[in-house]
Amino acid sequence: MAETKSRLNMLLSQPEQEMEFMPIVPLGEDEMDENEKGNLPDEVPLIALRNTVLFPNVVLPITVARDKSVKAITEAQKNGKWIGVIAQKDSNNDDPMPEDIYKTGTLAKIVKVIKLPDENTTVFIMGRMRFHVESYTQVDPYYTAKIRYLDDQFPKKDAEFDALISAIKDHAERISQQSGQLPQETAMVLRNIEHQSFLLHFVASNLNTKLPDKQALLEENDIKVRAERLLQLLQSELTLVELKNEITNKTRADIDKQQREYFLQQQLKSIREELGGEPNDREIKDLQKKAENMKWTEAAKELFQKNVEKLERMHPSTPDYSVIYNHLDLMLDLPWSTYTEDKYDLKQAKKILDNDHYGMDKIKDRILEYLAVLKLKGDMKSPILCFVGPPGIGKTSLGRSIANAIQRKYVRLSLGGMHDESELRGHRKTYIGAMPGRIIQSLRKIKSANPVFILDELDKVGKDFRGDPSSALLEVLDPEQNNTFYDNYLELEFDLSKVLFIATANSLSDIQPALRDRLEVIQLTGYSVEEKIEIAKRHLVPKQKELHGLSKVPLKFPDKAIEKMISEYTRESGVRELDRQLASIMRSVAKEYAMDEKVAPQVSPEQVEKVLGKPRYNNDIYTKGHPPGVVVGLAWTYVGGDILFIETGLSKGKGSLILTGNLGNVMKESASTALTYLKTHAADYKIPIEKFEQNDIHIHVPEGAVPKDGPSAGVTMLTSLASAFTGRHVRPYLAMTGEITLRGMVLPVGGIKEKVLAAKRAGIKDVIMCKQNEKDVEEINKQYIKGMKFHYVTEMNEVLNFALK
Repeated sequence: MAETKSRLNMLLSQPEQEMEFMPIVPLGEDEMDENEKGNLPDEVPLIALRNTVLFPNVVLPITVARDKSVKAITEAQKNGKWIGVIAQKDSNNDDPMPEDIYKTGTLAKIVKVIKLPDENTTVFIMGRMRFHVESYTQVDPYYTAKIRYLDDQFPKKDAEFDALISAIKDHAERISQQSGQLPQETAMVLRNIEHQSFLLHFVASNLNTKLPDKQALLEENDIKVRAERLLQLLQSELTLVELKNEITNKTRADIDKQQREYFLQQQLKSIREELGGEPNDREIKDLQKKAENMKWTEAAKELFQKNVEKLERMHPSTPDYSVIYNHLDLMLDLPWSTYTEDKYDLKQAKKILDNDHYGMDKIKDRILEYLAVLKLKGDMKSPILCFVGPPGIGKTSLGRSIANAIQRKYVRLSLGGMHDESELRGHRKTYIGAMPGRIIQSLRKIKSANPVFILDELDKVGKDFRGDPSSALLEVLDPEQNNTFYDNYLELEFDLSKVLFIATANSLSDIQPALRDRLEVIQLTGYSVEEKIEIAKRHLVPKQKELHGLSKVPLKFPDKAIEKMISEYTRESGVRELDRQLASIMRSVAKEYAMDEKVAPQVSPEQVEKVLGKPRYNNDIYTKGHPPGVVVGLAWTYVGGDILFIETGLSKGKGSLILTGNLGNVMKESASTALTYLKTHAADYKIPIEKFEQNDIHIHVPEGAVPKDGPSAGVTMLTSLASAFTGRHVRPYLAMTGEITLRGMVLPVGGIKEKVLAAKRAGIKDVIMCKQNEKDVEEINKQYIKGMKFHYVTEMNEVLNFALK
């Protein structure tokens, strides 16, 4: 029987999460007699319990942690061990006031007090008599109250009441048998309880029901009415137990739909707990709370709500849970209708652009025009600008300056080597490891829907079997379409029309025509020597001094030292190599300064040569006289303008044409055109026609490892052939560029500024070019081409008359 007593508390099923207290009921406990009642105190200390009701004759272990409760227990132990136990209305209230506590409770006797290692106290109390609080006599440091005891009203011999008690026993036994969670001895214990009120208290203590229902049972004085209410609760509990058995056996019962749905939810909740704990309800609520403040389209709202409902039905351990959660998180992170406010102070914008970049007036004017229209109209589709020019001239950094000037956020996307369309448009969520495209990722990162977006190295986009990213850019870079840009991962349309896209490229020829047609191309030319000197003084030298810890060292770079580095140690349109040479000088100075050696106040040309070594480039080769057949030409490469030689040699043979120097098809055709023209007009230049048939002609362009192509070497090749066949020398300090025709016409070519600046760097004094290129020369600052003469021609005879001595 001792084992039975220890397990009586498990009589009725009760979920673990609601079990804060474990009732224990000793067998054979009788009601208090009149003598005992007369000795009960009228004023007792009170403690409030959460989630449970103590009934008379029930022993209950409780863990006491609140200060008021600890003090009340301590006081009760000093005065007869009597304490009042009342349930509080809200279990989340840590400091309940008298109005937060029920009026009816149970007088309890403290049986045992146990101090736990975690400094909490476990107290065994036994309920003895119900009471009603008349008034509170003390609130602090613990509650005390005057109480009035309540007697149970037993009915006279009543067959109906006996039937009630019997029905309660039967229901309790059936619940214990069908729940499958209680020991078999429970039914025997129920049958051995003879006292009617004791049976009611025993069953009610272990009943899995709501706190207000238990409190109502305690407050009821009429034992018969109390029994009727208890039977109703048992019937409801029995229905749920039977329903559980029906679901477990996969049968359907004709029961109330509301009860069925409630129980299914409870079952699902319990299964989730068994599989790994509570579902992430807090995460879902956080997502819904964030969504309340989002300004998105109806399609976005509908998709979000649909995915949230899916998420609520999933367990966090399923693979699709993380996929859907990440998708919802992306939707909340994107800047839907979140724009930064443009600053329309044009003078300040111009000042910022001028401070950050020297020169580039054409681009600065275009940006200021865009700002002016925005200022006047208030709204405008952003243009798609494309900066084209050689590397190292500041195309990418100019984008950041534009963002600073109009106070927009800045983001850069490097397209170099990109060969998968999904990197731009995103992957579909069905793939493992799917993620949004780089464009959506960038907007998510900067939290703005109208940034300055740099698409760097547009001409370096790859293409293979996985797709063509440049074709995907057709939608992105079209102002008429990009307001509905579709990302495969997002599965929604996103508005990119307010984004200021700026593409950069070294060459337009590598950009597909359809994409090039969508771009507003702005050509950037290389820097002159004068511009490079200014850039070095304003930007490069201060930057390198700071990088090498020489900010406080009074070190100056005179123009002559910088010019020596530019002309003798670099061959570029930009300033990257110049920056590296300056870094070499700074490292040398830093070493001297760190070793406490004397540091010169300024860097001299001699010191430049000492640190950098002998000059790498020499302009004398371009300016001294050459044998007949050697002509200096001007070329454009992706790194800017360059100087090249074209050499023609004659040898005994049968008139065949040999071309070497890694020439492209267009350049080979130019050589054939020049030879044909010279044969046609041989008499005009006093060249015997037999000479063409008796000699093999070899045209060579030095630096054979470098591929060369283009029509602009036509006039240079014809001059080289004429010089070789006539034996006349070409003027020194002369370079030329231009395309030719069989009729002897000279046609215009591109890249004039780069070619002219390259000629200036090489010490060339005379330049021959097409008359139609005169407008290109006029755009160059006169200071940069001081000392150079330009000879504009329309026909080849003008070229030969001037070039040949």
